[in-house]
Amino acid sequence: MIQFNKPHLSGNETKYIIDAVANLKLSGNGKYTHLCHQYFEQHYGFNKCLLTTSCTDALEMAALLIDIQPGDEVIIPSFTFVSTANAFVLRGAKIVFADSMNDNPNIDADKMESLITSKTKAIVVVHYAGIACDMDKIMDIANQNNLFVIEDAAQAIDNFYIGKDGQKKALGSIGHFGAFSFHETKNIISGEGGMLTINDKRFEKRAEIIWEKGTNRSSFFRGEVDKYGWVDIGSSFLPSEIIAAFLWAQLENLKDIQEKRLSHWNNYNEKLKNWAIKNEISLPMIPSYSANNAHMFYIVCKDLSVRTNIINHLKEDQINAVFHYLSLHKSPFCKDQYKNINLPESDKFTDCLLRLPMYYDLDTERVINQLLKFKI
Repeated sequence: MIQFNKPHLSGNETKYIIDAVANLKLSGNGKYTHLCHQYFEQHYGFNKCLLTTSCTDALEMAALLIDIQPGDEVIIPSFTFVSTANAFVLRGAKIVFADSMNDNPNIDADKMESLITSKTKAIVVVHYAGIACDMDKIMDIANQNNLFVIEDAAQAIDNFYIGKDGQKKALGSIGHFGAFSFHETKNIISGEGGMLTINDKRFEKRAEIIWEKGTNRSSFFRGEVDKYGWVDIGSSFLPSEIIAAFLWAQLENLKDIQEKRLSHWNNYNEKLKNWAIKNEISLPMIPSYSANNAHMFYIVCKDLSVRTNIINHLKEDQINAVFHYLSLHKSPFCKDQYKNINLPESDKFTDCLLRLPMYYDLDTERVINQLLKFKI
């Protein structure tokens, strides 16, 4: 059977976990946490990184840091995971849903400005499938309207935005904050895990305090204060050293993991082109301003019935392909409140997008050969 996803172990995960246990430092912010922070800051130019227990927690920290209050409005795409919204709903924000682009599921920056009101406080962009949103345009809009930008980069590790000036910037380094996921379905994993990037220096100190349950504990251990205590709101966002040790083993092998995934992605893309045209199916569109981290390979079918038929066709050869999000504005939690809004592109991806299997030791040829047998 070909699963949709299979976690890849690089070889040193258990070795480093055993080392963390032997060092009797399990509660986090130790050797492996520091190694991970250093790697991300040096390799991607993030101003400051803090590992978290999930991307959800990273987003919740961002909501705390920008001081979301009841009645504040936050613009997010409707085609996203619920955590993108929940982090701000928990602080009392009103979510304003934006539509996707016509040719990919990312937020449509051209339609964003009309959603801004005097109550808008932030824009949360989601780099779907790891592909960059139009960040120059989005940051221009945000700066003109004095808004915060949070990058939900859950799927976007090791990918880059190519700006108008031709410069490459790591996704998650452009907005005021970036939030990453290391869930077992991502390119690099720690089971559950995440990271907040703090790109605006104004928030460095407070981010660390919130991360440490509202205390200045980190400052105490650096010798900056003679005792530590409760100085602000916060929560238990800091992951254990066991999670960080697992992640460090993955980071050591990031280059190999990415090369393998890109090979799979390119194989899909090349060998399915003609089949897709014949069956009125779209393959992923990567805009000129984005690189590719091969997080996901998806197809967009003509309609829901075609997608259902392809899913069943793949199952005949024990291949598991899966659809993705239900537009949040049509979810049971939101549908009554948002029943008068129309987001046709988001709904299109809800009904028509299908994710093909993607993991390190995947047999793409088997998936491709089965797909090539399908005809509308």
